[in-house]
Amino acid sequence: MQFEASEAEINKAKVPHNLFVSGLFLLDLMMTPAIIVLKLGMTGLLIPLICSCALSGYIYLRSRKMTVWFVDAHWRLAFYHSAWLMRGYAASALLILLAWLISQTSHDENMKHIMWTALTRIALMPSLIAVMVTAVLGASAIGLANNHEVPDKILRAFPFVE
Repeated sequence: MQFEASEAEINKAKVPHNLFVSGLFLLDLMMTPAIIVLKLGMTGLLIPLICSCALSGYIYLRSRKMTVWFVDAHWRLAFYHSAWLMRGYAASALLILLAWLISQTSHDENMKHIMWTALTRIALMPSLIAVMVTAVLGASAIGLANNHEVPDKILRAFPFVE
């Protein structure tokens, strides 16, 4: 649905989406491979996860602040996308736990290592898919802000008040 918004409000409405997409590219798509190259292991992968969760927390807190309705609606939309990313992280965490349990069933140390390596690579797929999908959603939300639009799902959850 389209709304009346000034140029300043449109620019403010684009901020959460720019912040979210920048965080995706910086934290998830650049920092994660760097940690893998530096061979920091699975615990090193917690660094981009914690940073990404902190960014999502900031977006959540800001989405609860009341200013101009159009701008606030876009902060809520950015948090909605961020929540999808967190679900991808949760699915990967669950699969990594499952990979660890499965790898512990082997009696041979070499086989245990092979199983752990193979299964954790598969377990990271939900996070990668969530990053790609939410990057597209976040980038398209910038276009929504430019077109003075707010998605219906946000409008239903956060009704317009004049």
